[in-house]
Amino acid sequence: MAKTQTQSHYTARVTTALSALVILIFIGMVGFHHFEGWNWTQSFYFTVTTLTTIGYGDLHPTTDASRLFTSFFILAGVGIAVSALGVLGATYLEHRALDVTKRIQKKRSR
Repeated sequence: MAKTQTQSHYTARVTTALSALVILIFIGMVGFHHFEGWNWTQSFYFTVTTLTTIGYGDLHPTTDASRLFTSFFILAGVGIAVSALGVLGATYLEHRALDVTKRIQKKRSR
């Protein structure tokens, strides 16, 4: 039973983190598509480069409305994205550490 609780805990954390990232990317795409009139590919590209703080500079907000949207999107989005990626990384490392611990215990019990 503990195994299924641990697995469901990991699944819930991963699902929540991935859902947050997908929703965040969707909000950015819709916002940039609406405010800038960019196609969906450009909107996705700008959203990802904004959230990862890369900012190549090839696309940029050109209206006051899109600049305001971008400002608030950066303030909220970067924090959410970093937190979600941190949860995914921590969950992976915890899962790997648990596997290694189980293998060590199995070898010792032989």
